[in-house]
Order: sequence, then structure tokens, then C-alpha cells
Amino acid sequence: MHIGELADRSELSLRTIRHYDEIGLLKPSARSDGGYRLYTERDFERLMLIRRMKPLGFALEEMGELLAAADALEADPADGAARSRMDAFLTEAVERRAKLERQLAAADEFIARLSAR
Repeated sequence: MHIGELADRSELSLRTIRHYDEIGLLKPSARSDGGYRLYTERDFERLMLIRRMKPLGFALEEMGELLAAADALEADPADGAARSRMDAFLTEAVERRAKLERQLAAADEFIARLSAR
């Protein structure tokens, strides 16, 4: 698929996808004869993983580390270092989600108090 379709499907901007390419997070699987970026379904899934990390506040560098660990596990499911890194990311993601849940509860309480006035 071309970058426009990838942008539409992922609900990310062309600029964001190009930026991810420039910094090495999401390289296109191929280029057309005209030089257009071409992406696969696997690339889309990789982009969605990146997109899902954003609301949890992971930095671009951390995203790259997670993707490297995922690639290493795909190449060798027995890679202990990669498994350990993935487990650490899972623990961190659970903690960040819990923090967001607490913030959301506080926001709901605030809204309820304002609505009661």
C-alpha cells in the first residue's frame, strides 16, 4: 500500500509516517519504480504498535527499543535478552495505564463536581 492508504488506515498524518521513516522507526518495505514508499500489512501492524505506545507516553527512543526487541523475538523466540526487554515494556505499560486510569478518575470526579454546581 502507498503511504496515503497507510495514513488513512492508521489515522496518522503523512508527515508523522515520513518522520518515523526518517528516524528509522518505520521503514517502507519497498519503493515503487517512481520512488514512492510501499508498505505491507506487517508495516501497518508495526505502525499501530507505535501508535498505541504514544498515549502511554513512551518516547521515540523507547519505541525503537521495543520494536528492536520484537524483531529479535521474531527472529529467535528463545532470545532471553529480547524476552526480558519485552517483559519490562509490558510492566511499564501496565504501570502507565494504571496512572492514566487514576488521572481519568480524577477528571471524572472534577467534572461531576462542576456539573453539581
